Amino acid sequence: MQPITLYGGPFSLWTGRARSYLIKAGIDYREEPHASQHFFDTVLPKAGGRRGIPTIEFPNGDVIRDGVAIVDHFEALNGEAFSPMTPRQQIASLLLDAVGAEGFLRPCMHYRWNFDQENLDFLLFHFQTIFQEEDAEQLALERMENIRRNVNPGWGVTPETHAFIETHHMGTLKKLNAHFSDHPYFLGNKPCRGDFAMIAPLYGHLGRDPAPLNLMQTHAVRLFRWVERMNRPEPDVGEFKKLVALKNEELDYLPNDEVPQTLIDALKHFAIDFVPESGAACDTINEWLGQNKAMPAGTEAERTVGSCHFEVEGVTYNTWAQPFRFYVLKRMQDVYDGLSATDQSNVKDMLDACDMTALLDMRLTREMGRANNLEVWL
Repeated sequence: MQPITLYGGPFSLWTGRARSYLIKAGIDYREEPHASQHFFDTVLPKAGGRRGIPTIEFPNGDVIRDGVAIVDHFEALNGEAFSPMTPRQQIASLLLDAVGAEGFLRPCMHYRWNFDQENLDFLLFHFQTIFQEEDAEQLALERMENIRRNVNPGWGVTPETHAFIETHHMGTLKKLNAHFSDHPYFLGNKPCRGDFAMIAPLYGHLGRDPAPLNLMQTHAVRLFRWVERMNRPEPDVGEFKKLVALKNEELDYLPNDEVPQTLIDALKHFAIDFVPESGAACDTINEWLGQNKAMPAGTEAERTVGSCHFEVEGVTYNTWAQPFRFYVLKRMQDVYDGLSATDQSNVKDMLDACDMTALLDMRLTREMGRANNLEVWL
């Protein structure tokens, strides 16, 4: 049987989610750059015309664009094998899913594009792979400069925010290193949806580019081991002596719906900027939706719809407002809405402990779905 083709790249943030899932689920695939004539002529039209990665192509020609949709597809086929079903763990996994999708863009972009001495040759090698033309190196340099000048500021990466980004990222390394000192994965002894979301930024940018990789290997070796673990087919739990004797099928999430305190601590740290940014983005998008009430159902939801402003620890940010953040976040909100009153109370206690409760009420006034491999307004 022919393998699935994964169009992506080792340096791609969001490809990391899909690749890791395919590895852990034992799905045969081969990875190629999204630069071939076949990709442009055959795959891209089926991907809604959006040259986004990751995109997968099945042997029969079917195509799925976007890492969230790829994981959704295979989870539906394999009985939700990597989706916890108990209330607190399910909410924690889906919360990590949203944070991993949208919450790490600033450190990812800062540590990639503001450390040329360490990163330039590494990035130039990779960016050339997305161009077919003979002058691929020049095109890569122009693309890289455009990102540095025009994209970075859109995500709030400016000289005024660099100090906070670096201080906060060092806190992230510390919190996650503490967690992975006790547990091989976020919710125990096997990966969940949240692990696949978080590997995207923590591998594609922060665990490969030379500058942030050096920080991770120097200050957070247990986190670095998790990054390695998420890209290997076996559980790779050798340093956890109590787990070595267990068979692979015996490795599971923590019993009794436990969400470790180390994960609560990490989520509370993520909340410092994720929650205020989400609130500001929600207000901006809802204002835009109010101004565009006549927009037909099925209209493509663009990556951004204006800018939002918020403050974190005395630092003012101006960032693009991203509807996709709420497309992912709504999954957590929907699960919470469907819980019993008792389970909602237990979940709310957990969210209170990590300063994430406000996310339950950050909802767009119009829902989103998918059509023709694009996110659309319903």
